[in-house]
Amino acid sequence: MQNPEILQPLIEQRADPFIIRHTDGYYYFTASVPQYDRIELRRALTIAGLVDAEKVDVWHKPDTGAYSELIWAPEIHFNDGAWYVYFAAAPSREIKHKLFQHRMYAIRNTNANPLEGEWEFMGQIDTGIDTFCLDATTFTHKGQLYYLWAQKDVAIEGNSNLYIAPMKTPWQLGGPPVMLSKPEFDWEIRGFWVNEGPSVLKKNGKIFISYSASATDENYAMGILWADENADVLDPASWTKSPQPVLQTCFEHGVYGPGHNSFTIGDDGETVMLVYHARTYTEIIGDPLWNPDRHTYVKPLKWDEQGMPVFGKPSVA
Repeated sequence: MQNPEILQPLIEQRADPFIIRHTDGYYYFTASVPQYDRIELRRALTIAGLVDAEKVDVWHKPDTGAYSELIWAPEIHFNDGAWYVYFAAAPSREIKHKLFQHRMYAIRNTNANPLEGEWEFMGQIDTGIDTFCLDATTFTHKGQLYYLWAQKDVAIEGNSNLYIAPMKTPWQLGGPPVMLSKPEFDWEIRGFWVNEGPSVLKKNGKIFISYSASATDENYAMGILWADENADVLDPASWTKSPQPVLQTCFEHGVYGPGHNSFTIGDDGETVMLVYHARTYTEIIGDPLWNPDRHTYVKPLKWDEQGMPVFGKPSVA
């Protein structure tokens, strides 16, 4: 008999999951689809309802061009009165002749229900650094909209670092990028030197940034930064980085490589829920990039006496 405490995936074969609970009472879900060829949305009045909710393809990649391959890690946000999906895409290989040349893009929908209405392509979000970049998220703090993402710096060893910048509009930066974190600890550099997939949570007088590190196999793990809510979020000195991961593979229960998370609010309107993907086996057949078996998990986040989040095991609710 299966242990009832062992957490099962919420949605299978959806990586880089993002769930938002909007003011209309609906949960909206998007994630990377295994084909990496489109942006899919679904909505429901409960988190569990997302499992069987209608899947609506709201945008398809073009056949060729600068953003015609490997549509990765979409996130849906409601900014300045409209819906935006931020995502990364690579150019067709006849342009760059290399696979991983992603840049970041946005689409917009002014309809109240983003599964309806028209999506407008807003173009590339230019960070002023012409290198591989991905995994954008946005958050508003003290009335200012911020952009937070992962990008490569050719002068720094590794594949990607975490950057933040203010936004002038929901599709344009309003200031230069500021680096907040780079791969430096042993658990961040296994397979690849990576800091990516940032997500923001504000609670207990602090701003938390979770992120993912290392290769996307069983080495994938999550870390965290935090700052006081009254600090200057554009000052790297405001942020403290945990030297230890906060979520990592659970060999005991067979949940591997947890990461690329988001946060949402539970059905009770209060509990912070951790949304992330993980695999259920380590012996990946074929190219890991095209292996579809990264599944969406959701579990409640817990808190310690100092007001810090406790992530626990990826396998246990």
